[in-house]
Amino acid sequence: MRFFAIAIYLFLAVVATAASIVSLREGESRAFRLSALLSAVAVAWAGVLWEVAVSAPWLATCSTVLAAVLITAALLPYDPVRRALRTSAPPSKNVDERDVIFARRRLVSGTTRFEAYYSEHPEKRAVDDRWRARPGLLSTDAAFYQPLWFAAADASFDTIEALHPHVDGPVENNRVPLDAVEATRFVKDWLKHSGAHSVGVTALRDYHLYTHRGRQEPYGEPIRKRHRWAIAFTVEMSHELLRFAPLAPTVRESADQYLRAGAMAVKLAWMIRKLGYPARAHVDGNYEVICPLVARDAGLGEIGRMGLLMTPRLGPRVRIAVVTTDLPLVPDAAQPDAAVIDACLHCRKCAANCPAQAIPFGPRVDEQGVLRWRIDAEACFTYWSTVGTDCARCVRVCPFSHPDN
Repeated sequence: MRFFAIAIYLFLAVVATAASIVSLREGESRAFRLSALLSAVAVAWAGVLWEVAVSAPWLATCSTVLAAVLITAALLPYDPVRRALRTSAPPSKNVDERDVIFARRRLVSGTTRFEAYYSEHPEKRAVDDRWRARPGLLSTDAAFYQPLWFAAADASFDTIEALHPHVDGPVENNRVPLDAVEATRFVKDWLKHSGAHSVGVTALRDYHLYTHRGRQEPYGEPIRKRHRWAIAFTVEMSHELLRFAPLAPTVRESADQYLRAGAMAVKLAWMIRKLGYPARAHVDGNYEVICPLVARDAGLGEIGRMGLLMTPRLGPRVRIAVVTTDLPLVPDAAQPDAAVIDACLHCRKCAANCPAQAIPFGPRVDEQGVLRWRIDAEACFTYWSTVGTDCARCVRVCPFSHPDN
């Protein structure tokens, strides 16, 4: 029994050592320390058993039973789908893009539009004044300013702006008859060949749309549902560069992938219009839809604690673009992912590591039937405006973001 117990604890030490090596390579210092401590404790206890268990055989027996219980508990099959996790109903209230913080960022002090908005929403004036007092995103005065990385990110965002006039356009008069199955397969294959990580199709729903324009002209114009389908796709963000979050390499990678996704969306929409079907690309800074909601309904993932789309293989380490269209398509079947919700309920790693304390620690809250974690967007953006990057520390520490998740 003594040798069997020693073998078990040495096995645990090997497993913990392997976990600590992986954690060290991924830059996860807390996980490394815990794994290394567990390895040291297991080796030390094996040494105790070697020295003491001869005169106290009961110690080896108890140690073996304890180890067996712990290993069994760790290996027991666990299916969060069987838990009574309440699913969220579709949103019953649409979002006005004018209220989104990126739209408020574009308001210019002293203008009629600025005064009109804060007259209607006086509760937002004080909190917005706080982030306006900071240097700003990609500012040369920001805490994490780095000229090369910031200039590269700014260039990518400027290039995305150059794409905005092409998100929509005239449709060819001669419509090409197409089979929905064939068209769906072609679109998915083409996007993946172009660099998309995942692609899905959903029926365009009313709650996918903003109610009014907030970042593009004409400002305040109502947004109408014009298309039947939405094609959502993701592109991968570099794990190596996100390890620097919240420093400058992160914002360059973010901008690069927004540009890559945007260019793919514009190209796809242009192709569809050439076939005689209306299509509009929704890219950074020029959206009519809320991309994470569309992507979720297209089967690409679930909305997690940090308010971002959690994909099965890359977690939140993606950027999203959408094309809405009337091209004949076959929608994907999307089901609520209880495994992701359960993981986010217990993990809280993003909340613990958020430098702005903008991510809640508690359970999801019910907002008009919609279960969600509501992040503090103002606190988040105030931090962005201080350091000059889009942070992404929550994305960096999320276990789903790891290459071996």
